[in-house]
Amino acid sequence: MPLPTKMTAVGISKTGNSPDVIEEFQFPVPTPGPNQILIKVEWAGVNWSDAQKRRGVWPLALPPFPFALGVECAGTIVSVPTDDEVLKDEEYKVRSLNIGSRVVSFGMAFPNGPMSEYFVTTWDTVYPLPDEISGRTAIATLTPGCTALPLATEAYNVQAGDYVLVHTVAGSVGLFFAQLNKSRGGIVIGTTSTPEKAAIAKANGADHVIIYKTENVAQRVLEITGGLGVHAIFDGVGKDTFQTNLACIRTKGTIVWLGFASGLVEPFAPHITAMKAAKYVFASAAAYFADRKAGREYVAEVFRLVTNGVFKPVVHKEYPLSAEGVREAERELWEGKTAGKCLVKVAAE
Repeated sequence: MPLPTKMTAVGISKTGNSPDVIEEFQFPVPTPGPNQILIKVEWAGVNWSDAQKRRGVWPLALPPFPFALGVECAGTIVSVPTDDEVLKDEEYKVRSLNIGSRVVSFGMAFPNGPMSEYFVTTWDTVYPLPDEISGRTAIATLTPGCTALPLATEAYNVQAGDYVLVHTVAGSVGLFFAQLNKSRGGIVIGTTSTPEKAAIAKANGADHVIIYKTENVAQRVLEITGGLGVHAIFDGVGKDTFQTNLACIRTKGTIVWLGFASGLVEPFAPHITAMKAAKYVFASAAAYFADRKAGREYVAEVFRLVTNGVFKPVVHKEYPLSAEGVREAERELWEGKTAGKCLVKVAAE
């Protein structure tokens, strides 16, 4: 069946504090290059980075306006690479990426994001989706799972008995950190904003949840850990939690920064961590996917953890692929009303 010439996409043509700047576009269906794959999108995810791009506070360069938002998608391949070098690449071969294959893709380096009916990307950001996992489950899992797994393995390898602090534990990434660390025998301490979110976090592996709006986080962490502090901190907040982290980390502990929801951490002198010999790591999940084989293996392991019941994706809500749908999702996300993953339903599976 021939492809349409136009597609619906949701994105921005300018930045602004209000989600009202989000628009619906009719873009040309992209023409893939010789090393690219074209995906007919069925599901896309909503991420904090989308809101940061929309507000103009994303620290990396934005694509030329207008562009579609989004980071990850699930769908079906409708066009595959033609470049001989790609076709001979062993990593390409092992992925079995064919027309009609069910796949997922995620990344941030493309002119247009996957909040659109069709998404074009380089083949190495496309991964096979197992038959037993739906596209909906895949998008509720992909980005948070592929953040939590490598960071809790390589940035700090959580072991049985470790005390681990997870900020914003009821968010999509935080819940996966809680589930994964609990499955390894860690003692999970989480922070969140409301008792309702605390209940969700506890149901997903958090042993202790601190309501940061009404409780002193550092004081509670030290009470829970007998004054020693935690072995590791996984922090997507950034600026607002920096001093708290220094108080919560134990001697020779590791602070893993994975985001900057409250803003970038101010420059600091490294010697402030000297008395605890603490490690401070900024760990973008993208770094662990730079090696193509390692990235594929992480994605496969994330889906295996779903199949085995370790990762249990929590969906906050589904939204339509429309300006109003994505505006609502971003508004709820930015205002802290979500727990788990926000999904955009693009087409029927």
